[in-house]
Amino acid sequence: MTVQAPRKRLDARGLLDMVVDPGSYRSWDSPVTYTGHSEAYEADLAAARQKTGEDESVLTGEGLVRGRRVALVVCEFGFLGGSIGVAAADRLMHAVERATREGLPLLAGPASGGTRMQEGTLAFLSMVKITAAVRRHKEAGLPYLVYLRHPTTGGVMASWGSLGHITVAEPGALLGFLGPRVYEALYGEPFPTGVQTAENLQARGLVDAVLPPEELAGTIHRALSMLLPGPADPMPAPASLGSGPSALSAWESITISRNLLRPGVRQLLHVGAADVLPLNGTGQGEKDPGLLLALARFGNTPCVVLGQDRQRGSEQAALGPASLREARRGMRLAEELDLPLLTIIDTAGAALSREAEEGGLAGEIARSLNDLVGLECPTVSVLMGQGAGGGALALLPADRTIAAQHAWLSSLPPEGASAIVHRDTSHGAQMAEEQGVTVGALAAHGIVDHIVEERPDAAAEAPAFCRRMAEAVEYELATLRSVPGEERLAGRAERFRRLGSVL
Repeated sequence: MTVQAPRKRLDARGLLDMVVDPGSYRSWDSPVTYTGHSEAYEADLAAARQKTGEDESVLTGEGLVRGRRVALVVCEFGFLGGSIGVAAADRLMHAVERATREGLPLLAGPASGGTRMQEGTLAFLSMVKITAAVRRHKEAGLPYLVYLRHPTTGGVMASWGSLGHITVAEPGALLGFLGPRVYEALYGEPFPTGVQTAENLQARGLVDAVLPPEELAGTIHRALSMLLPGPADPMPAPASLGSGPSALSAWESITISRNLLRPGVRQLLHVGAADVLPLNGTGQGEKDPGLLLALARFGNTPCVVLGQDRQRGSEQAALGPASLREARRGMRLAEELDLPLLTIIDTAGAALSREAEEGGLAGEIARSLNDLVGLECPTVSVLMGQGAGGGALALLPADRTIAAQHAWLSSLPPEGASAIVHRDTSHGAQMAEEQGVTVGALAAHGIVDHIVEERPDAAAEAPAFCRRMAEAVEYELATLRSVPGEERLAGRAERFRRLGSVL
């Protein structure tokens, strides 16, 4: 792995100058007082104030980022290594609380060795009150964005540095729990190289992106335009609302859906979304190629996207437990920020392997279903192509379901069903017809609400098909935002409760 060396470190004010609009920054800081400290520590504090021109290791305030009012909390590493003592923790907590009261999105820019050793356990425990304030901010439905700077370690990384809705990192930054100097002192050997780096954390799904500071303002603007949407504009019904199911047989539709040239979620976003901001991984050390997680905007309506990722022209990665943990991260993000959730289903089936079993695949499918049926935010699912097994079921429950004309849904691929019933795979076409896997059958049972026509199949007209699908997605997302939450939840539960019922 190639790792960039950290560039010349920006101090706190340099970062603020780079992120906020010129002349718009306003400090929230009150003078800090220190009492009861040793003479040696008082001397260290005085030297830090002299060196940096700051009175503490944290600066807090507000500014405009591309015209949008944003609260900011930024560490000054030159002040005792950016360490957090009781006074700095209080300043942080009060700033987060003020941002919450005033309904402001919050950007945190930590660069810190952790809690301040000179203040001992009280400084260590102060991470709890900062974390509690951040939690309340997120519970208020307000965005919390984190930019991890070089270096960020210790209690800061293990608390407010790791709680962002979206987390990006400075190129080449040293990021980790135990600082390498402490590790070497404790264990008598250097910490392994290349582990505690921004680039490695991105590769492991722990941060969403590695981003130079000069690109931060633009990324914040894009993110907040999707995380803090305005009211939805009424949208005329698209022509696809009048489309019906295909007249082809179930097996013909299944064959069409398996074409490797068929467009997937990436092509849909590329052609049909007004803006896309990719996210990355579970945030818990896992990253699975089977799922795409992103913020996207269709017309004026933003959403969180969970897409089973068909790479055009290649076989799709099987959906594993890490994919579903990443999906559940997206569900939490949508619910915390009251954004619509869009799931794109296109899978030949979940992973079948020892690793998937030991990684808890069945439990992750169950937890994904459990989360989806109760999400308070609007939800739309799209049957884009193949819909086999638990991997498809895990992302299906939604307020509205759109389907491509040749999509399908089944507990197993037809060949698998044939193997169970007929003890061979040659009855796949018969099983597909008998099991009611087609969009027409799903629509008859009230599971598919909106069908997008293929002319004659999506692989033959990918850009045009993706535009029609994007228009259908935009319509359903925008329409659902105007439906009261209790009504949406009741309707979502009822569509499955009545499934197959004769009463």
